[in-house]
Amino acid sequence: MKLFVTRIVLALRHFQQWLVAQLAFGFLTVLKILPADPAINFADWLMRKVGPRTRRHGLMLTNLRNALPEKSEAEREEIAVASWGHMGRLAAEYVFLDQLFDFDPERQGEGRIEVSGIPLFLELRDHPRPFIVFTAHTANFELLPVAGAAFGLYVSVLFRPPNNPYIAEKVFDFRKKRMGKLVPSHAGSSFALARQLEAGGGVGVLVDQKFKKGVTTSFFGRPVKTNPLLAKLARQFDCDVYPARCVRLPGNRFRLEIEPKIDLPRTATGQLDVTATAQMLNDKVESWVREYPEQWLWYHDRWNIKGSLDLG
Repeated sequence: MKLFVTRIVLALRHFQQWLVAQLAFGFLTVLKILPADPAINFADWLMRKVGPRTRRHGLMLTNLRNALPEKSEAEREEIAVASWGHMGRLAAEYVFLDQLFDFDPERQGEGRIEVSGIPLFLELRDHPRPFIVFTAHTANFELLPVAGAAFGLYVSVLFRPPNNPYIAEKVFDFRKKRMGKLVPSHAGSSFALARQLEAGGGVGVLVDQKFKKGVTTSFFGRPVKTNPLLAKLARQFDCDVYPARCVRLPGNRFRLEIEPKIDLPRTATGQLDVTATAQMLNDKVESWVREYPEQWLWYHDRWNIKGSLDLG
């Protein structure tokens, strides 16, 4: 009897995931009917209306109160609503990514995409060596590996698949056609990235994800657990580490930035300091978020506080 009930529960869960995926795919299919700009603007408008009515909005406001206490409640509400709009844009931009990414190194300044740090892209491409590029969930972060590919610079990208398996499959198929090698985040992902670095290639990682285990650091002055993977790989292969981010500009335009390599902190014995490096990554991401707070995904439970909130 217990096995039967378990199977029923699993079947209902899979049906729920399938239904959510179909609704999401249906919405994106409808957006395809529209030109890119009206579709993206509509998705922004819709999420600004729907997002604040969800239970997750409470988590966003709590995160903002904790991270930006110097701002007024009205300012934090404005940032939260704008962040919902950003998420709507991010979803819609998946549909039009091939149209949006119109950057041509030979015709700079003529399209939606502008790139800062082009000499670094070219230098990494023309002088192959192990390197790591890190970014955060700011603006349309998916555009960064696409930009690398446009310059002939392919990296192995570590990504966390969506929890919904039907959406995860679609997202994976979409990404692999436009980016470098994809490495799903799981127990063996560190070995796949290590092999890429050992072969003299580059890897890309998001460093602002929630991580239950890891080194104790701070983010916006509050304690968080940070994944030490990037620091450990950099220590093992003694490779350069570069910050990169996407900034959303008015008019559905974007600026992609790759910054000069950072000097990683070391211990008194000269060995790379894993905890201090993890903190350095947090500090860099925090500086990005403070500059454009509405472009970060505040609905993430980065500080692991959801259990203390009444989110249903």
